[in-house]
Amino acid sequence: MQLYSISVIEVFSILFLIYGLIIISGYIFSAFFSIFEIRDYKRRNNFQDDAALLQSANLPAISVLAPAYNEEANVVENIRSLLTLNYPSFEIVIINDGSKDNSLQKLIETFELEEQELIHYHHIQTKKIRGIYKSRIKAYKNLRVIDKENGGKADALNTGINCCIYDLICCIDVDCILERNSLLKLIRPFLNNTKRVIASGGIIRVANNCIIEDGRIIEVRLPRTFLGKAQILEYFRAFLMGRMAWSRVDGLLLISGAFGMFDKQTVIEAGGYNHNTVGEDMELLVRMRRVMREQNIPYTVGFVPDPLCWTEVPESIQILRRQRNRWARGTVETLMLHKKMLFNPSYGVLGLLSTPYWMFFEWFAPIIEFIGILFFIILVLLGKVNFQVFGIFFLVIYTFSILFSITAIFFEEYSFQQYKKPKFMFMLILTALLEPILYHPIVMWAAVKGNIDLIQGKKSWGEMSRAGLGNTGKT
Repeated sequence: MQLYSISVIEVFSILFLIYGLIIISGYIFSAFFSIFEIRDYKRRNNFQDDAALLQSANLPAISVLAPAYNEEANVVENIRSLLTLNYPSFEIVIINDGSKDNSLQKLIETFELEEQELIHYHHIQTKKIRGIYKSRIKAYKNLRVIDKENGGKADALNTGINCCIYDLICCIDVDCILERNSLLKLIRPFLNNTKRVIASGGIIRVANNCIIEDGRIIEVRLPRTFLGKAQILEYFRAFLMGRMAWSRVDGLLLISGAFGMFDKQTVIEAGGYNHNTVGEDMELLVRMRRVMREQNIPYTVGFVPDPLCWTEVPESIQILRRQRNRWARGTVETLMLHKKMLFNPSYGVLGLLSTPYWMFFEWFAPIIEFIGILFFIILVLLGKVNFQVFGIFFLVIYTFSILFSITAIFFEEYSFQQYKKPKFMFMLILTALLEPILYHPIVMWAAVKGNIDLIQGKKSWGEMSRAGLGNTGKT
C-alpha cells in the first residue's frame, strides 16, 4: 500500500485555509445574531417615550467622568455639549491629567472656575490631586474640574471615581460629542432588570467633517479623507455586527472607553482601572465580569445600538497606526492578565466563547495574516504558486470582505439611517471596494507592530494629536 505524503507547504496551506474558513463562518454567525438583536431592540424601544422617562422621579443620578490630556482643541466645545445633556440629575467631572497645553487655563477662563476644598474619598490609589475647581456661575453648578499630576487615562478615571458623588458613572473621552438623550438611552439597561447590571455601552460614530454647532451634531457628513471613510465602515462592522452579536449572547468583553456607563460600586470592588495596561477599558470590563462570576452574583452587561456618541477618528496614517498599535497591545495585555478564563467552563460564555474568540481572531488574526503574506512571498520565490488557484482564492476572499462591509452598511440603513443622502451610501460602497487593499494592510501591520512593541516592553500610548471638532464641517 502506497502512503500519500503531504509536504510542509501543503500542511501550511491547509491550515491557512481552515483558519480562513473559521473566520468567515464567525463573521456570518455574528451577522445573523446581530440582525436579530437589532430587530428585537427596535421592537422593544420604538414606542418608548424619552420625554416620559425624563419626567420619572426614579431615574438614578449619574456622574459623567471625562479625563483630559492636552485637549485644548476640543475641551470647551465638548463641555458645552455635556452641559446640555437631557437628563434630570447628573454632574460633569473633568479630570485634567497634568496637561502640558492650556487646557486648564482655558477652562478656568471660559467657565469662571475657582478652586474649592471639596470632600473626596480614596477608594482607589491615584496620583496627587493639585486642585478641585467649581464654577461661580449657577448655570455650571454641576461642573467640576479636577487638576492632578499626570498618571495616564486610567489614573485620571480612578481619580474621577474617587471624587464623584453618584452611584452610576459614565466614562467618556472629553473629545467626544454626545447626543442630547444619550444618558436617557444608556441608562435603560439599568432600569427594571432582574439581574444586576454592571455596565452598559453604546455605539460610537465618526464626527469628522460633520457640521457641529454649540456642541451638537447639526448635519451628519462623511469624512473628507479615505482613511476617515474606511473607519466608518470599520465602526459599522465592529458595533452593528460585532458587539450587537456579543450582546445577544451576553458575551461582551469590551465597552468603548469613549462612552460607557458603569456601576461605581462594582468598579471599586474590582479595583478600578488598571494603569499598567494601555487597554484599560477592555481590561476593566473583563475584570468586573470575572469578579461577578467568581462571586456567583447574577449580572449582565447592556448594550444600546442607538447612535449616542460621536468622536474624531485619526485621518493621518501615522496617528492611525499609533492608535491601532495601542489597541493591539491592550488586547494582548488583557488576555494575558485574565488567561485563567480561557477555555474555563466556570466562566460560562466568557470562558468558552468570548475569550477564545478574542485570542484567536483579534490577537492572532493579524499575526497569522502577516505570516501568510510572508509564506506566499516565499512560495512565489520558490515557484510553487498556482496563480490560477491563487486568483480564484483571492477573488473569493476579496468578494466576501466587500459583501461583509456592504452588509454592515445595510445594517446601518435598517437601524438608524444617519447617512441620509444617497451619495453617502455610494461613497461608502466605493470605499468598501478599496478598503481591503488600501486600508486593511495599514491596520494589520499596526497590530503586528503592537505585538512586537509589547514583547519589547513598550508601555506608552504615543502622541494622539487631534485637529479638533469645534469648527468641523464649516466652510
